[in-house]
Amino acid sequence: MKYLTKTIIILSAVSLFTDMASEMLYPVMPVYLKSIGFSIFIIGILEGVAEATAGLSKGYFGKMSDLTGKRVPFVRIGYALSAVSKPLFAVSVLPVWIFFLRTLDRFGKGIRTGARDALLSAESSRENKAKVFGFHRAMDTLGAVFGPLAALIWLVNNPDDYQSLFLIAVIPGFLAITSSLLLKDKKAGVKKADPRQFSFFAFMKYWKTAPSAYRKITGGMLVFAVFNSSDVFLLLKAKESGLNDSVIIGLYIFYNLIYSLTSFPMGILADKAGLKRVFISGLALFAVVYTGMAFSSDLWYYGIFFLIYGVYASATEGISKAWISNMSAGNETATAIGTLTAFQSLSTMSASFITGFIWYRFGSEAALLISAAGTIAVMVYFTLLRSAGTDHIAE
Repeated sequence: MKYLTKTIIILSAVSLFTDMASEMLYPVMPVYLKSIGFSIFIIGILEGVAEATAGLSKGYFGKMSDLTGKRVPFVRIGYALSAVSKPLFAVSVLPVWIFFLRTLDRFGKGIRTGARDALLSAESSRENKAKVFGFHRAMDTLGAVFGPLAALIWLVNNPDDYQSLFLIAVIPGFLAITSSLLLKDKKAGVKKADPRQFSFFAFMKYWKTAPSAYRKITGGMLVFAVFNSSDVFLLLKAKESGLNDSVIIGLYIFYNLIYSLTSFPMGILADKAGLKRVFISGLALFAVVYTGMAFSSDLWYYGIFFLIYGVYASATEGISKAWISNMSAGNETATAIGTLTAFQSLSTMSASFITGFIWYRFGSEAALLISAAGTIAVMVYFTLLRSAGTDHIAE
């Protein structure tokens, strides 16, 4: 595994600790928010605004990282902001405070994402890029196993004590910050920057100059994002079906364990079989899960669906970034990934609003089935790209 360089290993460790802190709170957050008076619709708005903030900042800071030729400062600051936000949830239950902290956490993600993924891309070759991104996702998601597991152990012994749990999340957050100090910057190719390029929406201009293949791939991914709302809704569906909080957290741990265990092998498979084929397979699994969960309320079926959902995630998350980075020049990688994730987050914001509204007005079954139907349409789109003479974008 010579392709796993020191930088890749450190970045993966930082992501592991950060995700551990985040995921200690993520599966309990919807339950906590409902306990302090948030409705399903308001939770949808909260998740949507948080994702939109992260998305737009990903585009802006990705562009800034490329223009300055620096990666590490953005990585450090981004992870630090996310770590600091966690314990502050214990301070107050005021809606405005909850909105602020959730947004601050996502803003930190926005600052670091483009620069971090550009670092990963620079440390890998075209032949092993999916493996590298898969390894990073595996480590990142391992944190999403340890985090909820710690939360589950805590809440079993201290029922409803969410405030202390927020404070415990400081520990992995601190480890993430200290680990990030070990990173060293490698200067990217720096173009002479026009000050106007630092405007917040300057990254959107990349769409006009990006390769045609990039726009085709990104377009399909953005349509999918409109139907891919926050995972919070799957947890709420489990809650609606009568599962208790401990079982819900257990399912979330199981999902992340599968995601972590399959991410690296999925990267190896994608490097051999083609990124597009693996990505389309992931979309098919997503449609199966959303269709199944719309009609099932049995615990055992939920176990199967969360297992499949973990495989879906490993077949799409890291793979999509490896795919996109292959379509951009090295000195524009952060901008390319940042632009994609920015638009994805705006689409996800719309998805959370729409799903929350449909759920509120027509029920959970309708919300999940619409997501599944939209995903099937996206699968058809990506499949037709091949017949349209675009086989070259499969890699």
